[in-house]
Amino acid sequence: MEKFTITITREFGSLGRSIARELSQILGVEFYDRDIVEEVANKLNLPVSTVSNEEEKSRHSFLPRMFPLGTDEEYMQDIIFDVQKDIILNLAKKTSCILVGRCSDFLLEKEKNNINIFIYASYEKRLQNCVDTLGMTESEAKRMILSVDRARNAYHKKYAGYLPGDPEHKQLMIDSSLLGVTGTAKLIAEIVHQLFES
Repeated sequence: MEKFTITITREFGSLGRSIARELSQILGVEFYDRDIVEEVANKLNLPVSTVSNEEEKSRHSFLPRMFPLGTDEEYMQDIIFDVQKDIILNLAKKTSCILVGRCSDFLLEKEKNNINIFIYASYEKRLQNCVDTLGMTESEAKRMILSVDRARNAYHKKYAGYLPGDPEHKQLMIDSSLLGVTGTAKLIAEIVHQLFES
């Protein structure tokens, strides 16, 4: 098979990370998610929690008007994004891999043999996944779906210029509740084989 990259953006609770993990096992390639956060933390000599928190902070649209030169928090987020960008581009150059989130779809959109995938599900299914699979209480799940989706959308919009689920920048959008984690991973693997089998 030719060298390829797969990027996965996802709604919180759609089990996109679990699908990426299964897909990596089926295809025999690495997948990168939290590993990128750990490498950024290493390079910047920061705690992993600091990098993770900066990624997950939602930026409100009024901030640029209030602080035209930006804020210290925005500056830190910009530094983290720049380091992440270099890590993602380097990983993609080396070998076939799957990259989860962190604007990897935007960064690799023009690369040869790249496919951008968005994984979603209905609110009810995501809530069920959070409770049944991720072990959250219902109230915690509702809070996390709202806050994480909002933060991911703001982060992606800030650096990529579009929302994570924008169909103009995706080759595949799939409801994970249709086939479940394993079925979705198998479907994507079949598409990858058809696209990149030499």
